[in-house]
Amino acid sequence: MRTRLLSLLGILVAVLPLSGCFGISLFGYTATNPRECLIRAMYFESNRSSEEGMLAVGTVVMNRLAAPGFPKTICGVVGQKNQFADGVLNRPMTERTSLARASSVADSILAGARHPACAGAMFFHTSGLRFPYDNMHYVLVAGGNAFYEKY
Repeated sequence: MRTRLLSLLGILVAVLPLSGCFGISLFGYTATNPRECLIRAMYFESNRSSEEGMLAVGTVVMNRLAAPGFPKTICGVVGQKNQFADGVLNRPMTERTSLARASSVADSILAGARHPACAGAMFFHTSGLRFPYDNMHYVLVAGGNAFYEKY
């Protein structure tokens, strides 16, 4: 019995590091489709009420995708630690209207649409917050977020 338990533990230890590579979550679903990852970022980050806010969030994701120093996949960008909402890749999306809006905007973004005000923006935070840094150039407030470029 103990040998079998140790064998199972060994398999688990070997598989866990690989699980993130294939989008497998032993504790629940994890998104790995680029379109779904983009939808999820916009759904959870844009206050779910503003198409303009969703477009701006999607633009930031695509700006990061094209920039050095960020992951080279949409899911990698969206799943980057401490950058987007907790659980963005695996929480349930329950608001049908917001999900439909995010899906439509994601299709536009994947077809090349971008928010013109966010052409250089790679960052955003909740609207209304202010930080004492002098290297933040704000370009847009939409969907409950303030979008900015860093100097």
